Amino acid sequence: MQKDFLWGGATAANQSEGGYDKDGRGPALVDVLPHGKYRMPVMEGVMNYKELPEDSFYPGREAVDVYGHYKEDIALFAELGLKCYRFSISWSRIFPTGEEKEPNEAGLRFYDAFIDELLKYHIEPIVTICHFDIPLALVDKYGSWRSRRVIDCYVRYCETLFRRYEKKVRYWITFNEINMLMHLPFMGAGICFEEGENQLQVKYQAAHNELVASALATKLAHEINPDFQIGCMLAAGSVYPYSCNPDDVWESMKKDRENYFFIDVQVRGEYPSYAKKFLEKEGIRLETGVDDARILKENTVDFVSLSYYNSRCVRADGQGEASGGNVFASAKNPYLTCSQWGWPIDPTGLRITLNALYDRYQKPLFIVENGLGAMDQVEEDGSIQDDYRIDYLRSHILAMMQAVDEDGVELLGYTPWGCVDLISATTGEMSKRYGLIYVDKDNAGNGTLNRTRKKSFHWYKAVIAANGENLKE
Repeated sequence: MQKDFLWGGATAANQSEGGYDKDGRGPALVDVLPHGKYRMPVMEGVMNYKELPEDSFYPGREAVDVYGHYKEDIALFAELGLKCYRFSISWSRIFPTGEEKEPNEAGLRFYDAFIDELLKYHIEPIVTICHFDIPLALVDKYGSWRSRRVIDCYVRYCETLFRRYEKKVRYWITFNEINMLMHLPFMGAGICFEEGENQLQVKYQAAHNELVASALATKLAHEINPDFQIGCMLAAGSVYPYSCNPDDVWESMKKDRENYFFIDVQVRGEYPSYAKKFLEKEGIRLETGVDDARILKENTVDFVSLSYYNSRCVRADGQGEASGGNVFASAKNPYLTCSQWGWPIDPTGLRITLNALYDRYQKPLFIVENGLGAMDQVEEDGSIQDDYRIDYLRSHILAMMQAVDEDGVELLGYTPWGCVDLISATTGEMSKRYGLIYVDKDNAGNGTLNRTRKKSFHWYKAVIAANGENLKE
Protein backbone atom coordinates (compact mmCIF):
# COMPACT_ATOMS: atom_id res chain seq x y z
CA MET A 1 0.00 0.00 0.00
CA GLN A 2 1.10 3.59 -0.56
CA LYS A 3 2.86 5.20 2.40
CA ASP A 4 0.10 7.76 2.95
CA PHE A 5 -2.67 5.14 2.96
CA LEU A 6 -5.30 6.06 5.55
CA TRP A 7 -5.71 3.11 7.88
CA GLY A 8 -8.49 3.94 10.28
CA GLY A 9 -11.75 3.05 11.95
CA ALA A 10 -15.37 4.19 11.65
CA THR A 11 -18.45 4.84 13.78
CA ALA A 12 -21.54 7.06 13.58
CA ALA A 13 -23.16 9.44 16.05
CA ASN A 14 -26.54 7.70 15.81
CA GLN A 15 -25.06 4.36 16.90
CA SER A 16 -22.36 5.38 19.33
CA GLU A 17 -22.53 8.98 20.55
CA GLY A 18 -25.48 9.02 22.94
CA GLY A 19 -25.91 12.18 25.02
CA TYR A 20 -29.30 12.67 23.37
CA ASP A 21 -30.46 15.26 25.90
CA LYS A 22 -27.16 17.03 26.56
CA ASP A 23 -26.21 20.64 25.84
CA GLY A 24 -29.24 21.63 23.82
CA ARG A 25 -29.35 18.74 21.35
CA GLY A 26 -32.78 18.34 19.79
CA PRO A 27 -34.64 15.06 19.19
CA ALA A 28 -33.38 13.14 16.16
CA LEU A 29 -34.46 10.22 14.04
CA VAL A 30 -32.31 7.76 16.03
CA ASP A 31 -34.08 8.70 19.26
CA VAL A 32 -37.31 7.03 18.08
CA LEU A 33 -35.86 3.80 16.68
CA PRO A 34 -36.85 1.13 19.20
CA HIS A 35 -35.24 -2.16 20.11
CA GLY A 36 -37.36 -5.23 19.40
CA LYS A 37 -40.10 -6.34 17.03
CA TYR A 38 -41.23 -2.86 16.02
CA ARG A 39 -37.80 -1.67 14.94
CA MET A 40 -38.00 -2.95 11.36
CA PRO A 41 -41.54 -1.66 10.63
CA VAL A 42 -40.47 1.79 11.89
CA MET A 43 -37.24 1.74 9.86
CA GLU A 44 -39.22 0.70 6.76
CA GLY A 45 -41.53 3.68 7.21
CA VAL A 46 -44.66 1.55 7.44
CA MET A 47 -45.18 2.14 11.19
CA ASN A 48 -45.20 5.64 12.68
CA TYR A 49 -42.91 6.01 15.68
CA LYS A 50 -45.76 7.85 17.47
CA GLU A 51 -47.65 4.55 17.62
CA LEU A 52 -44.94 2.75 19.62
CA PRO A 53 -45.77 1.40 23.09
CA GLU A 54 -44.93 3.71 25.99
CA ASP A 55 -42.45 1.22 27.46
CA SER A 56 -40.35 1.03 24.27
CA PHE A 57 -36.57 1.00 24.72
CA TYR A 58 -34.54 3.29 22.44
CA PRO A 59 -30.93 2.05 22.49
CA GLY A 60 -29.52 4.93 20.42
CA ARG A 61 -30.27 7.52 23.09
CA GLU A 62 -27.34 6.44 25.23
CA ALA A 63 -25.66 4.08 22.73
CA VAL A 64 -22.12 3.57 24.09
CA ASP A 65 -21.86 7.18 25.30
CA VAL A 66 -19.00 8.37 23.15
CA TYR A 67 -20.25 11.80 24.21
CA GLY A 68 -18.92 11.11 27.70
CA HIS A 69 -16.01 8.82 26.75
CA TYR A 70 -14.50 10.43 23.64
CA LYS A 71 -11.15 11.27 25.20
CA GLU A 72 -10.72 7.70 26.38
CA ASP A 73 -11.80 6.33 23.01
CA ILE A 74 -9.53 8.60 21.00
CA ALA A 75 -6.58 7.71 23.24
CA LEU A 76 -7.28 4.06 22.40
CA PHE A 77 -7.45 4.95 18.69
CA ALA A 78 -4.05 6.61 19.02
CA GLU A 79 -2.66 3.50 20.72
CA LEU A 80 -4.11 1.45 17.88
CA GLY A 81 -2.17 3.63 15.46
CA LEU A 82 -5.13 4.94 13.46
CA LYS A 83 -4.19 7.36 10.70
CA CYS A 84 -7.80 8.53 10.33
CA TYR A 85 -11.16 8.20 12.04
CA ARG A 86 -14.52 8.39 10.32
CA PHE A 87 -17.38 9.67 12.45
CA SER A 88 -20.60 11.58 11.90
CA ILE A 89 -21.95 14.77 13.38
CA SER A 90 -25.39 14.82 14.98
CA TRP A 91 -27.40 17.32 12.93
CA SER A 92 -29.79 18.12 15.82
CA ARG A 93 -26.85 18.82 18.12
CA ILE A 94 -25.99 21.74 15.83
CA PHE A 95 -29.53 22.77 14.78
CA PRO A 96 -31.98 21.26 17.32
CA THR A 97 -35.04 21.66 15.07
CA GLY A 98 -33.16 22.09 11.80
CA GLU A 99 -34.61 25.56 11.21
CA GLU A 100 -32.74 27.80 13.67
CA LYS A 101 -31.03 30.80 12.13
CA GLU A 102 -28.04 30.36 14.42
CA PRO A 103 -26.39 27.05 15.40
CA ASN A 104 -26.29 25.64 18.91
CA GLU A 105 -22.90 26.80 20.18
CA ALA A 106 -22.75 24.16 22.92
CA GLY A 107 -23.08 21.43 20.29
CA LEU A 108 -20.34 22.95 18.16
CA ARG A 109 -18.05 23.20 21.18
CA PHE A 110 -18.37 19.45 21.69
CA TYR A 111 -17.17 18.79 18.14
CA ASP A 112 -14.46 21.44 18.54
CA ALA A 113 -13.06 19.43 21.42
CA PHE A 114 -13.63 16.10 19.67
CA ILE A 115 -11.80 17.11 16.48
CA ASP A 116 -9.01 18.82 18.41
CA GLU A 117 -8.51 15.60 20.37
CA LEU A 118 -8.12 13.66 17.12
CA LEU A 119 -5.67 16.20 15.73
CA LYS A 120 -3.66 16.09 18.95
CA TYR A 121 -2.85 12.47 18.10
CA HIS A 122 -2.37 13.24 14.38
CA ILE A 123 -5.54 11.33 13.44
CA GLU A 124 -7.19 12.67 10.26
CA PRO A 125 -10.92 13.41 10.77
CA ILE A 126 -13.25 11.94 8.13
CA VAL A 127 -16.65 13.56 8.70
CA THR A 128 -19.98 12.15 7.56
CA ILE A 129 -22.37 15.09 7.54
CA CYS A 130 -25.59 13.04 7.58
CA HIS A 131 -25.44 9.42 8.76
CA PHE A 132 -29.03 8.15 9.04
CA ASP A 133 -29.76 11.34 10.94
CA ILE A 134 -32.13 14.29 10.74
CA PRO A 135 -33.78 16.51 13.37
CA LEU A 136 -37.11 14.95 14.27
CA ALA A 137 -38.78 18.35 13.92
CA LEU A 138 -38.08 18.27 10.17
CA VAL A 139 -39.64 14.81 9.95
CA ASP A 140 -42.79 15.91 11.76
CA LYS A 141 -43.16 19.32 10.07
CA TYR A 142 -42.19 18.60 6.47
CA GLY A 143 -42.15 14.84 6.08
CA SER A 144 -38.36 14.91 6.00
CA TRP A 145 -36.65 14.64 2.60
CA ARG A 146 -39.93 14.42 0.69
CA SER A 147 -39.93 18.24 0.98
CA ARG A 148 -37.52 20.55 -0.84
CA ARG A 149 -37.56 22.82 2.23
CA VAL A 150 -35.22 20.39 3.92
CA ILE A 151 -32.58 21.11 1.25
CA ASP A 152 -32.09 24.64 2.58
CA CYS A 153 -31.89 23.35 6.16
CA TYR A 154 -29.22 20.85 5.17
CA VAL A 155 -27.16 23.39 3.24
CA ARG A 156 -27.26 25.80 6.20
CA TYR A 157 -26.06 22.98 8.45
CA CYS A 158 -23.26 22.14 5.98
CA GLU A 159 -22.13 25.76 5.75
CA THR A 160 -21.86 25.95 9.53
CA LEU A 161 -19.63 22.85 9.59
CA PHE A 162 -17.51 23.88 6.60
CA ARG A 163 -16.76 27.32 8.02
CA ARG A 164 -16.20 26.10 11.57
CA TYR A 165 -13.79 23.34 10.56
CA GLU A 166 -12.30 24.84 7.41
CA LYS A 167 -8.75 24.47 8.74
CA LYS A 168 -9.26 21.18 10.60
CA VAL A 169 -11.22 18.76 8.38
CA ARG A 170 -10.35 17.90 4.81
CA TYR A 171 -12.51 14.86 4.00
CA TRP A 172 -16.31 15.11 4.04
CA ILE A 173 -19.05 12.61 3.08
CA THR A 174 -22.42 14.19 2.32
CA PHE A 175 -24.74 11.23 3.04
CA ASN A 176 -24.07 7.81 4.50
CA GLU A 177 -25.19 4.89 2.31
CA ILE A 178 -27.48 7.15 0.30
CA ASN A 179 -29.03 4.16 -1.50
CA MET A 180 -30.37 2.80 1.83
CA LEU A 181 -33.26 5.23 1.37
CA MET A 182 -34.75 2.70 -1.05
CA HIS A 183 -34.62 -0.16 1.45
CA LEU A 184 -35.19 1.39 4.89
CA PRO A 185 -36.84 4.74 4.08
CA PHE A 186 -37.32 5.98 7.66
CA MET A 187 -33.91 4.97 8.97
CA GLY A 188 -32.22 6.14 5.77
CA ALA A 189 -34.04 9.43 5.30
CA GLY A 190 -36.82 9.93 7.86
CA ILE A 191 -39.56 8.92 5.42
CA CYS A 192 -42.77 7.57 7.00
CA PHE A 193 -45.45 6.61 4.48
CA GLU A 194 -49.06 7.66 4.65
CA GLU A 195 -51.85 5.22 3.91
CA GLY A 196 -52.47 4.83 0.18
CA GLU A 197 -49.39 6.80 -0.77
CA ASN A 198 -47.31 5.89 -3.84
CA GLN A 199 -44.22 4.75 -1.96
CA LEU A 200 -41.98 4.57 -5.02
CA GLN A 201 -42.87 8.15 -5.96
CA VAL A 202 -42.06 9.34 -2.43
CA LYS A 203 -38.73 7.50 -2.31
CA TYR A 204 -37.50 8.85 -5.63
CA GLN A 205 -38.63 12.39 -4.77
CA ALA A 206 -36.70 12.17 -1.50
CA ALA A 207 -33.73 10.75 -3.39
CA HIS A 208 -33.79 13.65 -5.84
CA ASN A 209 -33.91 16.17 -3.01
CA GLU A 210 -30.95 14.52 -1.29
CA LEU A 211 -28.97 14.47 -4.55
CA VAL A 212 -29.58 18.19 -5.09
CA ALA A 213 -28.66 18.89 -1.46
CA SER A 214 -25.45 16.88 -1.85
CA ALA A 215 -24.51 18.82 -5.01
CA LEU A 216 -25.21 22.18 -3.32
CA ALA A 217 -23.10 21.12 -0.34
CA THR A 218 -20.29 20.11 -2.68
CA LYS A 219 -20.48 23.50 -4.42
CA LEU A 220 -20.41 25.37 -1.13
CA ALA A 221 -17.55 23.29 0.23
CA HIS A 222 -15.35 23.95 -2.79
CA GLU A 223 -16.11 27.68 -2.59
CA ILE A 224 -15.17 27.85 1.08
CA ASN A 225 -12.03 25.73 0.74
CA PRO A 226 -10.91 24.38 -2.64
CA ASP A 227 -8.78 21.82 -0.81
CA PHE A 228 -11.84 20.13 0.70
CA GLN A 229 -12.38 16.60 -0.59
CA ILE A 230 -16.10 15.84 -0.85
CA GLY A 231 -17.30 12.28 -1.22
CA CYS A 232 -20.50 10.36 -1.80
CA MET A 233 -21.18 6.96 -0.27
CA LEU A 234 -23.12 3.85 -1.14
CA ALA A 235 -23.88 0.56 0.55
CA ALA A 236 -21.93 -1.51 -1.93
CA GLY A 237 -21.61 -5.17 -2.79
CA SER A 238 -21.73 -6.62 -6.29
CA VAL A 239 -24.81 -8.64 -7.19
CA TYR A 240 -23.99 -12.01 -8.75
CA PRO A 241 -26.29 -13.91 -11.10
CA TYR A 242 -27.26 -17.23 -9.50
CA SER A 243 -26.36 -19.00 -12.73
CA CYS A 244 -25.22 -18.28 -16.27
CA ASN A 245 -28.86 -18.22 -17.35
CA PRO A 246 -29.09 -14.89 -19.22
CA ASP A 247 -32.23 -14.03 -17.25
CA ASP A 248 -30.25 -14.31 -13.99
CA VAL A 249 -27.45 -12.19 -15.45
CA TRP A 250 -29.93 -9.51 -16.51
CA GLU A 251 -31.57 -9.56 -13.07
CA SER A 252 -28.19 -9.03 -11.40
CA MET A 253 -27.47 -6.09 -13.69
CA LYS A 254 -30.77 -4.46 -12.76
CA LYS A 255 -30.07 -4.90 -9.05
CA ASP A 256 -26.62 -3.35 -9.42
CA ARG A 257 -28.15 -0.37 -11.20
CA GLU A 258 -30.56 0.21 -8.30
CA ASN A 259 -27.51 0.96 -6.15
CA TYR A 260 -25.41 2.69 -8.80
CA PHE A 261 -28.19 5.16 -9.61
CA PHE A 262 -27.32 7.56 -6.79
CA ILE A 263 -23.59 7.46 -7.39
CA ASP A 264 -24.05 7.78 -11.17
CA VAL A 265 -25.71 11.13 -10.49
CA GLN A 266 -23.21 12.29 -7.86
CA VAL A 267 -20.16 11.38 -9.96
CA ARG A 268 -21.41 12.02 -13.50
CA GLY A 269 -23.74 14.89 -12.71
CA GLU A 270 -26.90 13.70 -14.43
CA TYR A 271 -29.56 11.03 -14.31
CA PRO A 272 -28.47 7.97 -16.31
CA SER A 273 -30.66 6.92 -19.22
CA TYR A 274 -31.76 3.70 -17.50
CA ALA A 275 -33.05 5.73 -14.54
CA LYS A 276 -34.98 8.10 -16.78
CA LYS A 277 -36.62 5.14 -18.51
CA PHE A 278 -37.46 3.52 -15.18
CA LEU A 279 -39.10 6.66 -13.83
CA GLU A 280 -41.05 7.07 -17.06
CA LYS A 281 -42.23 3.45 -16.98
CA GLU A 282 -43.34 3.72 -13.35
CA GLY A 283 -45.16 7.01 -13.95
CA ILE A 284 -42.96 8.87 -11.48
CA ARG A 285 -42.86 12.63 -11.99
CA LEU A 286 -40.33 14.44 -9.86
CA GLU A 287 -40.79 17.92 -8.49
CA THR A 288 -37.62 19.66 -9.63
CA GLY A 289 -36.20 23.14 -9.47
CA VAL A 290 -35.36 25.06 -12.63
CA ASP A 291 -31.64 24.92 -11.81
CA ASP A 292 -31.47 21.32 -10.53
CA ALA A 293 -29.95 19.85 -13.69
CA ARG A 294 -27.22 22.48 -13.77
CA ILE A 295 -26.52 22.13 -10.04
CA LEU A 296 -26.09 18.38 -10.38
CA LYS A 297 -23.91 18.69 -13.49
CA GLU A 298 -21.55 21.33 -12.13
CA ASN A 299 -20.98 19.92 -8.65
CA THR A 300 -19.78 16.35 -8.80
CA VAL A 301 -17.92 14.66 -5.96
CA ASP A 302 -14.17 14.22 -5.55
CA PHE A 303 -14.19 10.61 -4.35
CA VAL A 304 -16.51 7.64 -3.91
CA SER A 305 -16.74 6.01 -0.50
CA LEU A 306 -18.45 2.74 0.22
CA SER A 307 -19.44 0.22 2.80
CA TYR A 308 -18.84 -3.43 1.99
CA TYR A 309 -19.99 -6.32 4.13
CA ASN A 310 -20.98 -8.93 1.58
CA SER A 311 -21.97 -9.64 -1.99
CA ARG A 312 -25.47 -10.62 -3.06
CA CYS A 313 -26.91 -13.24 -5.39
CA VAL A 314 -30.15 -13.14 -7.42
CA ARG A 315 -32.31 -15.47 -9.45
CA ALA A 316 -34.71 -14.16 -12.06
CA ASP A 317 -37.38 -16.65 -10.97
CA GLY A 318 -37.15 -15.53 -7.35
CA GLN A 319 -36.62 -19.11 -6.21
CA GLY A 320 -33.89 -20.55 -4.03
CA GLU A 321 -33.07 -20.42 -0.35
CA ALA A 322 -32.86 -16.86 0.92
CA SER A 323 -29.79 -15.58 2.70
CA GLY A 324 -31.22 -14.05 5.86
CA GLY A 325 -30.19 -11.29 8.21
CA ASN A 326 -29.59 -8.53 5.70
CA VAL A 327 -31.58 -5.54 4.47
CA PHE A 328 -30.84 -6.52 0.86
CA ALA A 329 -32.76 -9.56 -0.38
CA SER A 330 -30.47 -12.27 -1.70
CA ALA A 331 -30.57 -15.86 -2.86
CA LYS A 332 -28.21 -18.08 -0.93
CA ASN A 333 -24.84 -18.38 -2.65
CA PRO A 334 -23.81 -22.06 -2.35
CA TYR A 335 -20.11 -21.17 -2.53
CA LEU A 336 -20.10 -18.92 0.55
CA THR A 337 -20.44 -19.38 4.29
CA CYS A 338 -22.44 -16.93 6.41
CA SER A 339 -21.98 -14.98 9.61
CA GLN A 340 -24.07 -15.57 12.75
CA TRP A 341 -26.55 -13.05 11.36
CA GLY A 342 -26.80 -14.71 7.96
CA TRP A 343 -24.55 -12.33 6.00
CA PRO A 344 -22.45 -14.08 3.30
CA ILE A 345 -18.70 -13.79 3.87
CA ASP A 346 -17.06 -12.97 0.54
CA PRO A 347 -13.66 -11.26 0.56
CA THR A 348 -13.18 -11.78 -3.17
CA GLY A 349 -16.44 -9.89 -3.57
CA LEU A 350 -14.72 -6.82 -2.13
CA ARG A 351 -12.07 -7.00 -4.84
CA ILE A 352 -14.79 -7.43 -7.48
CA THR A 353 -16.78 -4.50 -6.08
CA LEU A 354 -13.76 -2.19 -5.93
CA ASN A 355 -12.88 -2.98 -9.53
CA ALA A 356 -16.46 -2.51 -10.70
CA LEU A 357 -16.72 0.90 -9.03
CA TYR A 358 -13.31 2.10 -10.20
CA ASP A 359 -13.92 0.92 -13.76
CA ARG A 360 -17.27 2.71 -13.75
CA TYR A 361 -16.23 6.03 -12.20
CA GLN A 362 -12.45 6.45 -12.41
CA LYS A 363 -12.57 8.33 -9.10
CA PRO A 364 -10.54 7.60 -5.96
CA LEU A 365 -12.35 5.10 -3.73
CA PHE A 366 -12.46 4.95 0.07
CA ILE A 367 -13.65 1.89 2.02
CA VAL A 368 -15.31 3.53 5.00
CA GLU A 369 -17.12 0.48 6.39
CA ASN A 370 -16.23 -3.20 6.46
CA GLY A 371 -16.47 -5.66 9.29
CA LEU A 372 -18.03 -8.69 10.95
CA GLY A 373 -20.96 -8.51 13.34
CA ALA A 374 -20.54 -11.35 15.84
CA MET A 375 -21.23 -12.33 19.45
CA ASP A 376 -18.11 -11.95 21.59
CA GLN A 377 -17.35 -13.98 24.70
CA VAL A 378 -15.51 -12.37 27.61
CA GLU A 379 -13.14 -14.98 29.05
CA GLU A 380 -12.50 -15.49 32.76
CA ASP A 381 -9.30 -13.44 32.49
CA GLY A 382 -11.27 -10.58 30.85
CA SER A 383 -9.87 -11.14 27.35
CA ILE A 384 -11.91 -11.39 24.13
CA GLN A 385 -10.40 -13.92 21.72
CA ASP A 386 -12.12 -12.81 18.51
CA ASP A 387 -10.10 -14.82 15.99
CA TYR A 388 -13.19 -15.01 13.73
CA ARG A 389 -13.08 -11.21 13.37
CA ILE A 390 -9.37 -11.27 12.65
CA ASP A 391 -9.93 -13.92 9.95
CA TYR A 392 -12.66 -11.80 8.36
CA LEU A 393 -10.63 -8.59 8.40
CA ARG A 394 -7.44 -10.30 7.19
CA SER A 395 -9.14 -11.87 4.19
CA HIS A 396 -10.86 -8.63 3.22
CA ILE A 397 -7.74 -6.50 3.63
CA LEU A 398 -5.80 -8.94 1.45
CA ALA A 399 -8.51 -8.68 -1.23
CA MET A 400 -8.37 -4.90 -0.93
CA MET A 401 -4.60 -4.94 -1.36
CA GLN A 402 -4.93 -7.13 -4.45
CA ALA A 403 -7.34 -4.59 -5.96
CA VAL A 404 -4.77 -1.84 -5.38
CA ASP A 405 -1.47 -3.63 -6.07
CA GLU A 406 -2.53 -5.98 -8.86
CA ASP A 407 -5.57 -4.29 -10.42
CA GLY A 408 -4.59 -0.62 -10.16
CA VAL A 409 -7.59 0.58 -8.15
CA GLU A 410 -6.98 4.01 -6.59
CA LEU A 411 -7.87 3.68 -2.90
CA LEU A 412 -7.56 6.42 -0.29
CA GLY A 413 -8.05 4.39 2.85
CA TYR A 414 -9.77 1.69 4.87
CA THR A 415 -11.83 2.25 8.00
CA PRO A 416 -13.36 -0.95 9.41
CA TRP A 417 -16.78 -0.47 10.94
CA GLY A 418 -17.36 -0.09 14.64
CA CYS A 419 -13.76 0.12 15.78
CA VAL A 420 -15.40 0.52 19.17
CA ASP A 421 -18.53 -1.58 19.80
CA LEU A 422 -21.79 0.23 19.06
CA ILE A 423 -25.51 -0.30 18.57
CA SER A 424 -26.36 -2.31 15.44
CA ALA A 425 -28.25 -0.11 12.99
CA THR A 426 -30.48 -2.86 11.63
CA THR A 427 -31.28 -4.80 14.82
CA GLY A 428 -30.64 -2.29 17.62
CA GLU A 429 -28.60 -4.92 19.44
CA MET A 430 -25.32 -4.61 21.35
CA SER A 431 -24.69 -8.34 21.03
CA LYS A 432 -24.02 -7.92 17.30
CA ARG A 433 -20.55 -6.54 17.86
CA TYR A 434 -18.14 -5.19 15.25
CA GLY A 435 -15.52 -3.49 17.39
CA LEU A 436 -11.86 -3.93 18.04
CA ILE A 437 -12.67 -2.40 21.43
CA TYR A 438 -15.28 -4.12 23.62
CA VAL A 439 -17.88 -2.02 25.44
CA ASP A 440 -19.55 -3.50 28.51
CA LYS A 441 -23.23 -3.11 27.66
CA ASP A 442 -26.02 -5.55 26.83
CA ASN A 443 -29.10 -5.49 24.62
CA ALA A 444 -31.26 -4.18 27.47
CA GLY A 445 -28.96 -1.20 28.06
CA ASN A 446 -27.25 -2.59 31.16
CA GLY A 447 -23.51 -2.40 31.71
CA THR A 448 -20.62 -0.30 32.94
CA LEU A 449 -19.64 1.05 29.48
CA ASN A 450 -16.04 0.09 30.33
CA ARG A 451 -13.77 -0.33 27.31
CA THR A 452 -11.56 -3.42 26.75
CA ARG A 453 -9.09 -4.17 23.96
CA LYS A 454 -9.97 -7.31 22.01
CA LYS A 455 -7.43 -9.64 20.42
CA SER A 456 -8.32 -8.01 17.08
CA PHE A 457 -7.18 -4.65 18.51
CA HIS A 458 -3.60 -5.87 18.87
CA TRP A 459 -3.74 -7.63 15.49
CA TYR A 460 -4.97 -4.53 13.61
CA LYS A 461 -2.38 -2.40 15.39
CA ALA A 462 0.35 -4.62 13.92
CA VAL A 463 -1.26 -4.42 10.44
CA ILE A 464 -1.23 -0.63 10.52
CA ALA A 465 2.34 -0.48 11.81
CA ALA A 466 3.47 -2.69 8.92
CA ASN A 467 1.26 -0.88 6.35
CA GLY A 468 -0.28 -4.26 5.60
CA GLU A 469 2.98 -5.85 4.53
CA ASN A 470 2.84 -8.38 7.39
CA LEU A 471 -0.26 -9.96 5.83
CA LYS A 472 1.75 -11.06 2.78
CA GLU A 473 4.06 -13.27 4.80
